[in-house]
Amino acid sequence: MGFSQFGITPAVSISGYSNLIGWINAGYAGEMGYFSQRQQAYQHPNGVLAGAKSVIALAYPYDAGEATACSTGLGRIAKYVWSGVDYHDIIHPKLKQLCKLITHNAPDSKARGVVDTAPLMEREIANQAGLGWQGKNTLLLNKHQGSYFFLACILCNTDLPYDESHDSSHCGSCKACLDACPTDAFPAPGVLDASRCISYLTIEHRSAIPKSLRDGIGNWLYGCDVCQEVCPWNRKPTRDADHPLPGKQQAKSSGQHSTRPVADQPRFEHLDLTDLFQIDDDQFRQRFRKTPLWRARRRGVLRNAAIVLGNQMQTATVPALNHGLCDSEPLVRGACAWALGKIGGATAKAALETQLKREQDSDVTDEIRYALSILEP
Repeated sequence: MGFSQFGITPAVSISGYSNLIGWINAGYAGEMGYFSQRQQAYQHPNGVLAGAKSVIALAYPYDAGEATACSTGLGRIAKYVWSGVDYHDIIHPKLKQLCKLITHNAPDSKARGVVDTAPLMEREIANQAGLGWQGKNTLLLNKHQGSYFFLACILCNTDLPYDESHDSSHCGSCKACLDACPTDAFPAPGVLDASRCISYLTIEHRSAIPKSLRDGIGNWLYGCDVCQEVCPWNRKPTRDADHPLPGKQQAKSSGQHSTRPVADQPRFEHLDLTDLFQIDDDQFRQRFRKTPLWRARRRGVLRNAAIVLGNQMQTATVPALNHGLCDSEPLVRGACAWALGKIGGATAKAALETQLKREQDSDVTDEIRYALSILEP
């Protein structure tokens, strides 16, 4: 089915639960209120499947090829999105198939598959199941796969043979991920302040991105791979699904579900940012409904696009930003105002002054005034 590793652990209270509570209380979850709303359920897998006795943790690799240079007018996209397909749509059917296999062999059993949509601490469970250790960037790391893989779990109310947990860490004194983060999102090793993380800001954050963090976003339109790209465990060559990876328990593969892209299939690696300002909600839905970008919706993606264009500071993109300055979404108008202020020039100034006279949203008005104050000649 394309899974590269799996391990099995008993369904017990999660050892890292207290860390989760501390993380929530510190405000590191940002606007992701679903953590606090469901925090009790994270304490034990029973919160996801009543009577759970075993959890099967699985790793599903994704394209980790070398990223190409991001030219002016383009925005970078995290590697897990390169396929252009929502990973939930890929993995969920596989989990359903495995659940059917379990209930077929044990008719009285119950099984449920999860891919980051239920209150389950997948990384801690995968660690308990022997799949790897949590790195200083908080991601699960594996000696043979690095961190370029999705985690999925199957909970069942059946006793299964269990694997040993992965008790050792192999990060040593390395802190490359901590030092490389453009927005200083790691207050301590193994602790992520999501409210400063580029992936969170460009995907989960629904309001305006704080001005102090916009420069750090750089060229990232959707997601971020910086802390993974600098990790030494991700520098090994990507292995094909046809050649099983070394590890505790290996999922067999016939090669029919290789995660490598077809040679003539373009990777969803960059997007033309100026084109995005020409599409309405219906066109955005038609183009991105089945991709991960749909999660941020049009308003979030265009907000991100404006910030990237502002960081690139190219006068050729001013017309697109002027168009966005009149968008129906205040979030987009505000981000375009900031970008025009960074780029500067007479055309940008004239557009800002014109929009200021007719703008009725107070937040956007503040953005325009700020943009005029930082406008470059």
